[in-house]
This record gives sequence, C-alpha cells and structure tokens, in this order.
Amino acid sequence: MPEPSDSATGSQTPDRPTHLADEPALDGFVSDNETALVEFYTEGCGICQSMEPILGNVARQLDVAVGLVNPRDDPPLVDRFEVRSVPLFVLFADGDPVDRRAEGFIAGDELTAWVEAALD
Repeated sequence: MPEPSDSATGSQTPDRPTHLADEPALDGFVSDNETALVEFYTEGCGICQSMEPILGNVARQLDVAVGLVNPRDDPPLVDRFEVRSVPLFVLFADGDPVDRRAEGFIAGDELTAWVEAALD
C-alpha cells in the first residue's frame, strides 16, 4: 500500500481511499463525513492491498468516504476497535461505528451490498 499522505487527515479523491496516519486523523475523518468506510490494514498484507481499488469503486458507487489506517502505526487503535485480523472494515455513520467485517477479501458487489444494508 502507498505511504500515508503528509497531512494529518489525508486527502480524499473520488477514486482513491484516504490514507489516515493515526487515531486523531481517523477520528477527524469519520467526524467530517456523514458516512465513512475504514479499512484497517497492515503493510505486506496482500489481501489488504487487493482491496484498495475495490474500496475506490465502492466510494464512487455509494458516495461514501473511504479511509485506510494501519493500526500498527497507532497501537491504541488495535484495542479500541478490537483488531484481531486484517483487513478489518468498519462502517461509520454520523461519527459512530455501525457495523464491521473481518472476513478477508470481499468482492466489490458484496462490499457494496453490505454497506447499503448496514445504512438502511
């Protein structure tokens, strides 16, 4: 995965997830967006890397903000979000986590359907 951006909260573009540096950046990202999907990943995780383009597609299809955060860079995130495996996907609505999945690779259609169902 590419290195996180230089800014504290990253920069969102329509076709790429925002790389978040740490817990404060994550908190700012989810509070700044009505709906946000965040992938918790680790460097060297092949499944995590394969999810990045899928997450970009989900962001465009559903008009949700998508972020990526490496909890190894900020260990309190591991405890706070009970990260036991990666990739872990956490869906936030109005700043609060509303659902989560940690099942490895998730196809784009399935991920889109999960987000839509969780927000209904």
